[in-house]
Amino acid sequence: MFKRYQVLLSDWLGDYVKFLCEKYDISISEAIRVQLCISILAVIHVLYPEYKPGFTIKEIKELVKRIDKNEIKEEERHKILSKFYFEARKAFEFMLSKYKK
Repeated sequence: MFKRYQVLLSDWLGDYVKFLCEKYDISISEAIRVQLCISILAVIHVLYPEYKPGFTIKEIKELVKRIDKNEIKEEERHKILSKFYFEARKAFEFMLSKYKK
């Protein structure tokens, strides 16, 4: 389920999001969601080294490179993004459970 939020971005961040949208043919919402999920997966390594997400930073880097080079078809890209969302949600839930303790 999605909720609607208004986000204020500085000019350069807005330009970055627009760049992502044009480059990868995705919506502004999806560009922001993907970036947030990737940041969660990147940060959990630092905060909780014991947590093992479904993606390592190295794997994310390689997938992004392949997407950037158009080596991945749109259907596979959607599967990868779904996995990013799923793994980021698990990571967030893990972080939240640690925070509540």
